[in-house]
Amino acid sequence: MTSSPARPLWRGRALALVGIVLVAFSLRSAVASLSPLFDHIQEDLDLPAAVVGLIGTAPPVCFAVFGLLAPAFERRFGLERLTAVAIAVVAVGLVARSLAPNALMLLAGTAVVFAAVGTANILLPPLVKRYFPDRIGLMTTIFSTTMAVSTFIPPLVAVPLADAADWRVSLGLWAVFALVAVLPWVGLAARRRADADPDEIEQPSPRVFGRMWQVPLAWALLVAFAVSSTVAYTSFAWMPKMLVDIAGVEPATAGALLSLFGFMGLPASLIVPFLVVRAGATRILFGAAVVFGLSGIAGLLFAPTAATWLWVALLGLAPLLFPMILVLLGLRTRTHEGAVALSGFVQSGGYAIAAFFPLGIGILHDATDAWTAPLIVLAVVISAAIPAGVIVARSRTIEEDWERRHGTW
Repeated sequence: MTSSPARPLWRGRALALVGIVLVAFSLRSAVASLSPLFDHIQEDLDLPAAVVGLIGTAPPVCFAVFGLLAPAFERRFGLERLTAVAIAVVAVGLVARSLAPNALMLLAGTAVVFAAVGTANILLPPLVKRYFPDRIGLMTTIFSTTMAVSTFIPPLVAVPLADAADWRVSLGLWAVFALVAVLPWVGLAARRRADADPDEIEQPSPRVFGRMWQVPLAWALLVAFAVSSTVAYTSFAWMPKMLVDIAGVEPATAGALLSLFGFMGLPASLIVPFLVVRAGATRILFGAAVVFGLSGIAGLLFAPTAATWLWVALLGLAPLLFPMILVLLGLRTRTHEGAVALSGFVQSGGYAIAAFFPLGIGILHDATDAWTAPLIVLAVVISAAIPAGVIVARSRTIEEDWERRHGTW
């Protein structure tokens, strides 16, 4: 089988290129634009720690649930139409969230946003495959880099915008980008009358998916994915408030530091896949993620005011596990059905585990009236990547793991 010859990136697919970039930008900006504004929102609405924790829990919960539902939605509505609907719902949810009259409506709007984001997350790879079969590597780098950029820009500008106008304006602004992102997909859906292609998003075979529960390598990858997601979404939920409390920074500075945390994912998304594929640096990268993450937490525990930016940057390197696991989902499988099943098992399970921590951290902070215990919990979570890394670093596939224990795959 020969690969499709490469053609100019823009030729005949400029609308798809623009649409993919805009979708990628909207997905992460929706996640990163809220937590820096909690202090401003608190002035108008009563925001109990439990609600803040639930807001932090919403992304991984929705990503786990709607990531599993997305294949069925796609088969019913088609790839382009579902993309347009998902991003339109993101825009509606962002507007509803910015107009929320109370904490419960803020939580409801956030849940709507992340349900749509969880669906759209699954759509990006098949969209790249459909429109750019000759440029999959390049387009994956483009949309993952766009997602990294849109992770650190919203926290950087959220508080200054709220100070200059209002927190509702700052929060609702990102709906504009989502609305613009709808337009290319409306056009592409109208252009595409009948989908003659086979299903673009596959659901894992129940038989093969069930085998993942008995494969240590699959569990190790799930744990590593859960560690990365827990650090990321707990930080997005609580880091600004934590830094105001323990480092004595202003809310605007706390937002900028959260932006720094998000920015650390940009070099990781560019460098880590290369190091895994070309240099086989899986064991080293696991070790680096653990050392960086624990060093950042130690700094926040023992010297939070001394070099706050350094501790945040180090903690921001712990989620380098995320791009590494995405690459390893392909490298640690031998068959197509194994890759589909492993991806579903690792991502849905990892997000489900991560969903407990933003809420749990909030409850623990309320119970202790301090950030020491929550930071120790995060240190324990990061340490779980050590045994996972030992297993994942072994250069074998899930099919080989199964065959060693149960015979023929």
